[in-house]
Amino acid sequence: MQSSEHPYRSHTCGALTPEAVGQTVRLSGWVHRKRDHGGVLFVDLRDHYGLTQIVADVDSPALAILDAARVESVVTIDGLVKARGTGTINANLATGAIEVYARGATVLSAAEELPMPVAGEQEYPEDIRLKYRFLDLRRDTLHANIVRRTKVISSMRRRMESAGFTEYSTPILTASSPEGARDFLVPSRIHPGKFYALPQAPQQYKQLLMVAGFDRYFQIAPCFRDEDPRADRLPGEFYQLDLEMSFVTQEEVWATMEPVIGAVFEEFADGRSVTPSGEFPRIAWDEAMLKYGSDKPDLRNPILIGDVSHHFTASGFGLFERIVGGGGVVRAIPAPKTAEKSRKFFDEMNDWARAEGHAGLGYVTRKQGEFGGPIAKNHGSEGMAALYAELGLGDDDGLFFAAGKPDQAAKLAGLARTRVAEQLDLIEKDAFRLCWIVDFPFYEWDETEKRVDFSHNPFSMPQGGLDALNNADPLTIKAYQYDLVCNGFEIASGSIRNQSPETMVRAFEIVGLTKADVEDRFGGLYRAFQYGAPPHGGMAAGVDRIVMLVCGAQNLREITLFPMNQRAEDLLMSAPAPAALKQLRELSIRVVEPTKNV
Repeated sequence: MQSSEHPYRSHTCGALTPEAVGQTVRLSGWVHRKRDHGGVLFVDLRDHYGLTQIVADVDSPALAILDAARVESVVTIDGLVKARGTGTINANLATGAIEVYARGATVLSAAEELPMPVAGEQEYPEDIRLKYRFLDLRRDTLHANIVRRTKVISSMRRRMESAGFTEYSTPILTASSPEGARDFLVPSRIHPGKFYALPQAPQQYKQLLMVAGFDRYFQIAPCFRDEDPRADRLPGEFYQLDLEMSFVTQEEVWATMEPVIGAVFEEFADGRSVTPSGEFPRIAWDEAMLKYGSDKPDLRNPILIGDVSHHFTASGFGLFERIVGGGGVVRAIPAPKTAEKSRKFFDEMNDWARAEGHAGLGYVTRKQGEFGGPIAKNHGSEGMAALYAELGLGDDDGLFFAAGKPDQAAKLAGLARTRVAEQLDLIEKDAFRLCWIVDFPFYEWDETEKRVDFSHNPFSMPQGGLDALNNADPLTIKAYQYDLVCNGFEIASGSIRNQSPETMVRAFEIVGLTKADVEDRFGGLYRAFQYGAPPHGGMAAGVDRIVMLVCGAQNLREITLFPMNQRAEDLLMSAPAPAALKQLRELSIRVVEPTKNV
């Protein structure tokens, strides 16, 4: 370590141990807390590495200086390391066995009165936290989250390199791509009236790298999407572990990436259980939507949804019979061991479903084998017993029902599965449960546009190839597409790519684009596929979401250095902001104000 002759420090605030007792040291940092014990002042001095307790009494020349310094002022302390008394040792602090008696103090930068507290973890308005993010980042939890984020990324890089991948950087100024979100456009000064786009993902470039023969690519890639913010997605920009591999099947992609992602979770689990690499369940999309009501299932939740539509084709419960007869479905959500729950529990679940915009959530109670509720009464004890037997339910298990069109029933059943498990405290704690969702539909029906559209990634290989595209109902075609899910969050998405020009054109023709459209919009990729393209596939894992999970944060803003707010504004840097007229003229741009509602 540097000597005490250094102008600012001989040690960091997290370095001193009992071995340093008797040494003269110099520390610099922020005044974290102050405690005046009647003639003796205790100051917690903080830097990036930790805290050290500073002591100044009436005999210390530093007393007046430290007493006058506001918290968060930056100071340098010269002092003597002393051992703390047995009763004053702080076992929770790395430096808790020592303290520094201040012989001198210098204020390097005085702090004004703070707009928000730094010491402590109390809640504070988000607009203040973001406007003064440099103060917010001094708080223990957020500071530790950012450090952990950096370590997670370092771990990813190290593991990818060990797996034979090489990191390559792809362009930031590029062309618009069909990733499903709005592009951020960048006007060209040299080419008036034309625009670059910031990449929503390096999708086309990484495929071109495979065509160029680089075999195993990865990148911690910045991605930009002009979309509305939410808890698991920030506006503007995010980062992903982007990768691509040549001459692989999807099974090889899974086998390669499970050890990487699994090991990252294990490294930062802090005692939490992690699904072992090689044992990630592989769940078909159709099965996920049926059993979990979601293609992002939380496997910590033991409840499984059942399709019980066939029990109500000729039921005494007319409502369900009419729904099933009209092409709808009935999904059952078990509520285990609820015999002792009052009817209020079931009624409140029904009220919750209505508040979510659904018609309601029917239910059946069961206590010591006796069924209760209107559905059971109308469907009959014998019918209910058969239904319960099929689902494997016991004498004290309740049951909720979601009925309606298949997509609506699946959505409500999935939400109800989560809420029931939360209400009954069934969700496994301190665990990361990972799984692959596979066999996604290649296409879906766009009800708004009244046409077929891509359901996932348009560059994916359809199962069955060109033959399926030419001869099968598009809505029945599956794709070699897959998502990696952890605790109800999609943390990665990928596919085996379509590297055939003919198959690529036909895939886009089904959604209404012509060969000329493909050549115009994706000319680079289309041309590349005509000059020897290897079979290839890959995925992209969301760095931000993985860090959020391992940090136990509830919002991505808690693991991001300088995030925007919910209105996509950077309150610290005052962005977005109007451009100067000179800048607009250089770019040949005129601002058109949006039409105001009168």
